[in-house]
Amino acid sequence: MDLLEREAVLRDLTGHLQVAVGGLGRMALVRGEAGVGKTSVVRRLAQLADPRVRVLVGACDPLATPRPMGPLMDLAPRLGRAVRTALTGALAGTCRSDEVFDCLLADLSGYPSLLVVEDVHWADEATMDLLLYLARRLPSVPALVVATYRDDEIGRNHPLTPLLGTLAGYPWVHRHDLAPLSRRAVAQLATGHAVDAEQLYHVSAGNPFIATEILAAPAETIPATVREAVAGRLAGLSAAARMVVDVLAVLGHRVSPPLLAAVLPDPEEALQEAVACGILRTNGQVSEFRHELVRQTVLEAVPAAYRLRVHRQVLTAMRSGPVAADDLALLADHAEAARDPAAVLEYAPEAAVHAAALGAHREAAAQYVRALRYADRLPPDQHTCLLEGHSQACLLASRLEEGIASRRMAVELRRAVGDRLCEGEDLRWLSCWLWPAGRTAEARQTGLDAVRVLEGLRPGRELGRAYLNLCQLSCYEHEAVAVTSAYAEKAIALGERFGDAGVVVQARFHAAAARMLCEGGGWEDCEQAVSGAMAQDLPVDAGFLALIMCWFAALQRDGDRSAAAVSRAEAYCLDRDLLFYLLCTRAWGSWGLLNRGLWGQAADCAQKVLCHPSSPPVVQALALTVLALVRARQGKAQVRPLLEQAAGLVDADCLLGTGLGWEARVEAAWLAGDHERVRAEARKGLVALAGRTHPWLSGPLACWIRRAGGVPPQVPAAEPYALELAGDWAGAAARWDALGCPYEAALARLAGDAPALHQALAAFEALGARPAVARTRAVMRTRGVRLVRRGPRAATRANPYGLTNRELDVLKLLDEGLSNAEIAARLYIAPKTAGHHVGSVLAKLGVHTRHEAARKLHHSERR
Repeated sequence: MDLLEREAVLRDLTGHLQVAVGGLGRMALVRGEAGVGKTSVVRRLAQLADPRVRVLVGACDPLATPRPMGPLMDLAPRLGRAVRTALTGALAGTCRSDEVFDCLLADLSGYPSLLVVEDVHWADEATMDLLLYLARRLPSVPALVVATYRDDEIGRNHPLTPLLGTLAGYPWVHRHDLAPLSRRAVAQLATGHAVDAEQLYHVSAGNPFIATEILAAPAETIPATVREAVAGRLAGLSAAARMVVDVLAVLGHRVSPPLLAAVLPDPEEALQEAVACGILRTNGQVSEFRHELVRQTVLEAVPAAYRLRVHRQVLTAMRSGPVAADDLALLADHAEAARDPAAVLEYAPEAAVHAAALGAHREAAAQYVRALRYADRLPPDQHTCLLEGHSQACLLASRLEEGIASRRMAVELRRAVGDRLCEGEDLRWLSCWLWPAGRTAEARQTGLDAVRVLEGLRPGRELGRAYLNLCQLSCYEHEAVAVTSAYAEKAIALGERFGDAGVVVQARFHAAAARMLCEGGGWEDCEQAVSGAMAQDLPVDAGFLALIMCWFAALQRDGDRSAAAVSRAEAYCLDRDLLFYLLCTRAWGSWGLLNRGLWGQAADCAQKVLCHPSSPPVVQALALTVLALVRARQGKAQVRPLLEQAAGLVDADCLLGTGLGWEARVEAAWLAGDHERVRAEARKGLVALAGRTHPWLSGPLACWIRRAGGVPPQVPAAEPYALELAGDWAGAAARWDALGCPYEAALARLAGDAPALHQALAAFEALGARPAVARTRAVMRTRGVRLVRRGPRAATRANPYGLTNRELDVLKLLDEGLSNAEIAARLYIAPKTAGHHVGSVLAKLGVHTRHEAARKLHHSERR
């Protein structure tokens, strides 16, 4: 298993070891909080060490009275007889400890060694003296001494502090901090687990031990190992310090001194004791637990009656003065825990509005849920407002079904009291929700109902938004450009009249998008609309349009545009906590990776989307389809079940309209050699597309009919498909090459001459497309084209992974951390060519990431 985000420290430690083995000894101090991975790092260092290096590992124990020279006793069996004899004598009182030190130094001088002393924060005085003794003499000894310790337990009065101060003066003593994992690393750790990576990061604070224990434990439980570790930390605390810990566990996150003093008189000394044990941390302004899961573990053991009393005390104290906006969420928490419904309804809705304004949509949804638990005490209008707020927060937090349920209830309540304006607005929002839920027919009908209701009233912003919704649906369902444009014009007119900039920018975008998808051109107009939304500080509109661009770039198989659009949308949505849009972006991004021939990365990306518990049905269907196509193209089993699962998540129109689902079913049949099914499935798709104009949807289906030996009907087809249907396979292949789609280019060349077939075969082999390789060879045999078995060059045969010289060059540049563009510049090749080489390298090495490829390089060099 890879150690995430520890490459730099391992590289440094390995460098120290190489210098030390050469005769210039070194000492490395590896420090970090409990569970951050110090032991894992030194174990990996030992694995990476040259076999000629003797590895000696000892540890200090958390005993009330530490073992004298405990670490030395651990590693004594691997030391020389002189050291063992001296150690025995020192423990028996027949010789001095410095004699032991002299014997150990002599022993280390005779062998290249890696000496590890773990957990020196628990060391006895003799062990600390030993470390100081060795540190002073290391420059002439072929040894690296590594000492690990918890820096969160080292205060001014800790016995280790003076030793660390002394070692600071030695230039051959190096310090290495192990930081908690980043959000990205925690998300990588969570791959393959049905957990919210962001929530995992929040609870664990990036601590690798806590994160891995959560992933290994049953859902919704605190791992026993974490519970036991916390109990061990608390066991030595005084009663006053334990009370501080309990109160802070009840109070929650980041507690100020005045708030703590409102519950406990004079808590300072007890607080410092709790900080010293590593459970808490404080900066003078606030005190908090180092990890949320530790707080939850402590809270489990606090009696319910005591919790209730503390919450009521704090609620009273916080309400006694002015309430800041940042305190609203905390007040709502304490109000509910204090069993005060009136206070909950006072603070939770305000906390939700404040959170939404800050872009914290998951927090906003949670606060609305809290308020809705007591909404039966409210007048109907206020109850409905809470439902509407909750629904909107859920959309942006990707809690689709909750949002739909709340919006349906809001529609019924507005209708019951005769509020036609709000009923129409709620119907429009419900329609917006239903499309990503895969219910396209209901979304369309609900959108029409919204317009019908609102057209019966005086024109306003709400009607403009309702026209915009129909404009969007028309675009996504690939209706005639004129239909989309008509709705767009109505939306723009009302948007400009009532000052709704979001309506105007979105309507212009979708009108341009309809022209782009159906007639060609218009990409620049769409880009201008996205830039305009971002410039006008319309985060929801801009995030939405940015993700739609990811879809359209993938739909048009444009590799460069897809990569750029995904990068922009992902960064924008991450910065603004737009989780729903972020998941959509990553799903479309997986399709873009598939188009570019990066199948391993596409599968990884799709799998991460599927593992996220908040992924909406359309996103899940797309990710499942990408996984199915990767498996089909690689010749693996269980393709059909994935496609059927995808189809079961959404309406047939949605499966077809998003642009990949129906075509994937057809391609899977072709790869399986079932030409009859290919023709039947493709014709079904074309029938469903009747009356729509979308050359990027109908074109591929017509081409599959042709490839399966059928005669396709005349349908709109985008340029590369139109060229192939017209018999210009060379033009089609060239266009696919320009778009950065090596697999599609190879498919087009199957209709070509002998050189084209050889070129297609080479491309399929480089991609690892085994069924397509078999199909190509069969075509070549049928046409009498000779299979030239040239075999790899000598350099390729000599490489254990079959890499060419150019691919070896690319692999070495991957090890330097270069991007595709940087690799292209270094090797004087096009960025797309560099991308193809990178994909080929990953495929041949059987890895999915650049980091894994670099590790393979080091492994082959050591062999």
